Amino acid sequence: MNRRNTQQRRHTIVSLINEQGEVQVEALAKQFSTSEVTIRKDLAELEKNGLLLRRYGGAIALPSEMVSTQTTSETKQAIATKAAELIRDHQRIIIDSGSTTIGMIPNLNDKTGLVVMTNSLKLANAIHELENEPTLLMTGGTWDPHSGSFQGQVAEQVLRSYDFDQLFIGADGVDLARGTTTFNELTGLSNVMAEMARQVVVVMESNKLGRRIPNVELSWGIIDILVTDDGITHETIEQIQSQGVQVLVASAQK
Repeated sequence: MNRRNTQQRRHTIVSLINEQGEVQVEALAKQFSTSEVTIRKDLAELEKNGLLLRRYGGAIALPSEMVSTQTTSETKQAIATKAAELIRDHQRIIIDSGSTTIGMIPNLNDKTGLVVMTNSLKLANAIHELENEPTLLMTGGTWDPHSGSFQGQVAEQVLRSYDFDQLFIGADGVDLARGTTTFNELTGLSNVMAEMARQVVVVMESNKLGRRIPNVELSWGIIDILVTDDGITHETIEQIQSQGVQVLVASAQK
């Protein structure tokens, strides 16, 4: 198997571990004709996405009590994969911190010439693990433990020094009348990110639609595309599209 076909290899690893209960790094490296370092990166990323648990020398299947977590992760990953399809080679993109946006990172491995800006150390580390690593930019700024990201004026000034093709950003909720909402009161950086990007893409699970959270993060007039899962109703899709926002629906693997 071509070692660049990362997603296919990782999908096969998940299938193997679900069938066998466990896998070994050495055996997987031989099977896929790749290095043990690459396999360890695969297992680390799959563990982040809630698809397995790493153990010394390999990995094991998730215990039954963690199935609900796996289902949630599969939904997030489906949304992330759908969003990543919007990215073209040689684009300059911003990826905001978040549990769904980080799922986009493995999908960047097959893109070439990307420049990626992020305010998240976790995302930056995931990008660094890619075989086909994009040019990575960090905002810097003041560390916000609530969001697990850098915020503040320094981060905003760094962002204003560049221009970007796309922003990918999550949300804690959606007010169908106003736009995306968040528990975090620090929304300044999100608006600067949106201002510096030609296209704004929101990625979020459908169960967050209609959540009443007081802080509006991005108004509908700023957002171009919403990527969510198939739990969204046709009525809600029409309501969001009436705001001039395109809605893309991802289906998790069953």
